[in-house]
Amino acid sequence: MTARQNTASTRAAETLADTRWQAVLERRADCDGQFWYAVRTTGVYCRPSCGARTPRPENVTFHATQAAAVAAGFRPCRRCRPERSSLADLHASLVTAACRLLDEPDADESLAEVAHKLGLSPFHFQRLFKSALGLSPRAYAEARRLSRLGERLQSARSVTEAIFDAGFKSPSQAYALSAKNLGMTPTTYRAGAPGVRMSFVTGQCALGAVLVARSARGLCAILLGDEPSTLEADLAARFPRAERVSGDPALAGALAQVIALVEQPRRVLDLPLDIQGTAFQQRVWEALRRIPAGETRSYAEVARAIDRPGAERAVANACGANPLAVAIPCHRVVRADGGLGGYRWGMARKRALLEEEQMG
Repeated sequence: MTARQNTASTRAAETLADTRWQAVLERRADCDGQFWYAVRTTGVYCRPSCGARTPRPENVTFHATQAAAVAAGFRPCRRCRPERSSLADLHASLVTAACRLLDEPDADESLAEVAHKLGLSPFHFQRLFKSALGLSPRAYAEARRLSRLGERLQSARSVTEAIFDAGFKSPSQAYALSAKNLGMTPTTYRAGAPGVRMSFVTGQCALGAVLVARSARGLCAILLGDEPSTLEADLAARFPRAERVSGDPALAGALAQVIALVEQPRRVLDLPLDIQGTAFQQRVWEALRRIPAGETRSYAEVARAIDRPGAERAVANACGANPLAVAIPCHRVVRADGGLGGYRWGMARKRALLEEEQMG
């Protein structure tokens, strides 16, 4: 065998051993955006779903980003146009951008103004937003103000101060909206009355049963386990004062995205999250979301990342309290000696998630 043949054989073996090669053979659209493959003989790079003739494995290289493929000397394929976002990616990014605009406490823009900023017609924006989240932009903005009001009512010096801090223009507006959506006034809510309404659905994924719950703000729980009934009991224990409604058909799309995320942890969940926890827990969870897929951090490293060195035990407790499995990747936190540590949803699931990420 010549040196050239030996090189080609080695390259082919490397490609065949790479799990991404199977995605290319199957032209899997669900892997688009997760990686790109390039072909040495044509000098182009493609999406996994590209419909072009399947290349020989010895001519293929894989790239984690388009920038890496371009830096290696490849140009975009003219058939699958990888430099262009897919329609699904574009829609997700538009909804995410809209949520950021509507999340601002002082946001006071009309539907038409938000749509204009996103380059959409008001009709198209309304339909796209409601299709993704199951509620209108106006309902989402109202829910976010109410959520902020609930948070401010716990710490503000007065109900009036909380109302204005939450983004309401007047107390009457806050009282009217609170009465309609919470069934109580801000004063009653400040006294500790319940009023949160959430819907949930259950399904099956590669790791067993999965439950997805959503409040008006976004996904508030992603739970994993063996049986749906156990997960429903867990949800009730986490949110004992909430009104829980099962089987909401509007959650089917969110459930599908979560199942895809569980089975392919390198994906990105583009839906808003309702992250409910203490200030310390939220700092920990935000640090976890910054850990790249395929990497891990020790509890001590997370503690230092939030400027709380020595708070390893508190970090571990925050990981255990995480209500959003995989979306907040507490499975990426391990012991300093490399041991897996704990995981609320079972060590076998933690090990499987880490192995899947490291293989990808």
